[in-house]
Amino acid sequence: MPEIETARLRLRHFTPEDFDVLYRLYSDAEVMKYLSPRTREQTQASLDKHIQHWQENNYGMWAVIRKDSGKMIGRCGLGLLENTSEIELGYVFDKSYWRMGLGTEASVATLKYGFLEVKLNRIVAIAHPQNLASVGVIEKIGMKYEKNARFYNSDVVYYTVARQEWHPDDSLYILQT
Repeated sequence: MPEIETARLRLRHFTPEDFDVLYRLYSDAEVMKYLSPRTREQTQASLDKHIQHWQENNYGMWAVIRKDSGKMIGRCGLGLLENTSEIELGYVFDKSYWRMGLGTEASVATLKYGFLEVKLNRIVAIAHPQNLASVGVIEKIGMKYEKNARFYNSDVVYYTVARQEWHPDDSLYILQT
């Protein structure tokens, strides 16, 4: 299964051994403020889903690893947007790694993978309007606001980017298969 290396990160597939770190992220009220904290059972279901999604598709969520420390610091990748056939960019990062550009770095690599490898025509992203950091990442990677919408029982802002409108940058992107 494919993995990606960027300047500071390695995006790899989840394994069952990632449960403890994922649960620490998913149960942190501050990290999950705009999503919803998850129980141990919900985290296990999410982890199983992340693993299974890659087995059934050629894309999914990656565990995001800091290359310098080898620590898992979050997740980033592609999934199906609730009740649609659209492919959504999503990410969650440990709060001690916020405001370092790591979400942007992982998201840029994810878009490259989606457009160059999976050959997707369009990728969407949603965020709570109050989540200015997430909206900032989405805009920084070149996605454009399209509308206000409602997904996952929340009012959100909805962004898109089409492959023909997307402009890849020259940041480090090494695909390993």
